[in-house]
Amino acid sequence: MLNRRKFIQTTTLTTSAIALAKTKVFAVLTDNRGLKDYFKNDFKVGVALSSSILERNDPELLGLAKHEFNSISPENALKWGPVNPKEDEWSFDVPDKFVAFGVENKMHILGHVLVWHNQVPKDLFIDKNGKQVTKKELIRKMDKHITTLVSRYKGKINAWDVVNESITPEEHFRKSKWMEVIGPEFMEHAYRLTHEIDPGCHLLYNDYGMNNPKRRQYVVDLINDYKKRGVPIHGIGMQGHYHLNSPPIVEIEKSIEAFAKTGMRVHFTELDVDVLPQKGKQTAEVTTNIKYNKTLNPYVDGLPKEVEDRLSRRYEELFGLFLKHRDKIDRVTFWGVTDDYSWKNNFPVRGRTNYPLLFDRNHRPKQAYYAVTGLKD
Repeated sequence: MLNRRKFIQTTTLTTSAIALAKTKVFAVLTDNRGLKDYFKNDFKVGVALSSSILERNDPELLGLAKHEFNSISPENALKWGPVNPKEDEWSFDVPDKFVAFGVENKMHILGHVLVWHNQVPKDLFIDKNGKQVTKKELIRKMDKHITTLVSRYKGKINAWDVVNESITPEEHFRKSKWMEVIGPEFMEHAYRLTHEIDPGCHLLYNDYGMNNPKRRQYVVDLINDYKKRGVPIHGIGMQGHYHLNSPPIVEIEKSIEAFAKTGMRVHFTELDVDVLPQKGKQTAEVTTNIKYNKTLNPYVDGLPKEVEDRLSRRYEELFGLFLKHRDKIDRVTFWGVTDDYSWKNNFPVRGRTNYPLLFDRNHRPKQAYYAVTGLKD
């Protein structure tokens, strides 16, 4: 996929990348640079690797990841359910492959995620008698899980999403089983323990919808409280599951500035841009499941040029913002390698054909790729 000439059709685009065109068709000659090289003086550019890619050691997609990115995240392999399906049962094959790939290619490695309320074993929050677990017992389970994972990959995993999606605009602390059984101190405990095991690791809080003013303020208040009390936390992960039309850039920018003001480094951890029609409230809550119908899946035969143009403009707008705040941002990670491996094909409606990333189903760079890299030419 190196040294290839890509032809991009242009019609109504007016963005700076497309303004390079002098005719309706123009060529962009790519060199050996990947995304990581274009933005090497700005921030790390990462990608989430699916377990299936790692399991079969896919040479094409792993080669693409190696060429384009300098940071990797595991899409699912290190979540509690897949890696630790029962208390005394561990599945390290895929996580070990993930970490080995990152170490071999001298990549920044992100561990995702130590404490989350979703994708956990059925018996995590119940005891041997089928009753809700006690506070003491749940803390013991948390301690064992965190200690096992962080110790195993100490010195290899550079940063951990310690806690995921535990703040909501409606409730402040999400009413999860962690909150119900332990209380808000479950978060502080997780950060202190992780730091104790691996003091050199960069620790993040990760969440979606971080552009929401209430969620933003709750997180800012939490961080300021943690700083006063010496709780070790170093960065904020803004997931970045966006749409063509939302959220407004100004709200994303407000969150970058607010989190940076607390002293946190900012990470965009799960970036993609959904191009399909929305139904209901936009959310990244993984339990959301909307019934399929054809009107919600209009582009099964390919993305119309007008929508492709809008996707390019949206990505250029986002990366323009990231570059503006490069002094505050450590990393921008895409949630998937190519469109055919994106979770957005099945969320929140299963069985759709989505186009949210910079590489298409043939694993080639899309027009949006050149809109983004054009910002650095």
